[in-house]
Amino acid sequence: MTAAAGLAGLFCVAATVAAGAGLEGYSHRIHPLGLLGADAVPGALAFNIAGFILPGLLAALVALGLYRTLPAQAGWLPRIGARVLLLSALAFAAQGVFSLDPTDVDGPGSGLHAAAWLAWWVAFAAGAPLLAVGMPRIRLVTGVAVVMLLAMMFIPATLLEPPIAQRIALAAWLLWLPVTLAGTGRAREAA
Repeated sequence: MTAAAGLAGLFCVAATVAAGAGLEGYSHRIHPLGLLGADAVPGALAFNIAGFILPGLLAALVALGLYRTLPAQAGWLPRIGARVLLLSALAFAAQGVFSLDPTDVDGPGSGLHAAAWLAWWVAFAAGAPLLAVGMPRIRLVTGVAVVMLLAMMFIPATLLEPPIAQRIALAAWLLWLPVTLAGTGRAREAA
């Protein structure tokens, strides 16, 4: 599980840096991440696989692992939380399946991509705190990650450019995965 959490972040960051460097005129400060995997963009398929699909599937393995390691006395809230985190991870992966259409940002393809982005962060913001109910050692890191993600989703564009806010939210999620596993590992070792 720990390897999956680390690889999710590694794949996403490496794909983002490589694809951004390879796309002429692309700026992480100005352009959304999904543009790297948009229709007709050179290298889009590779980015969608390495930047969205693999990290999402690896995060799904982490969510399943967290569910399986919950102690019997954890209760139903953490179990629901772990399942919602699974949905979050699968929604993240879906962004690579439904790529943006830069010629029709309000079209069906772009709409599915945007819906997957929305499902990813909403499910994370709901599932992570539920999981933390039954895992006291991850409550602080979960609270920080969820607050950071929510703040970035709702911060006015006049205060922070949306592409920067998007990347900060993504970083909060990608860092939450291995840090949470480290917290749950210490909890199991102490038991």
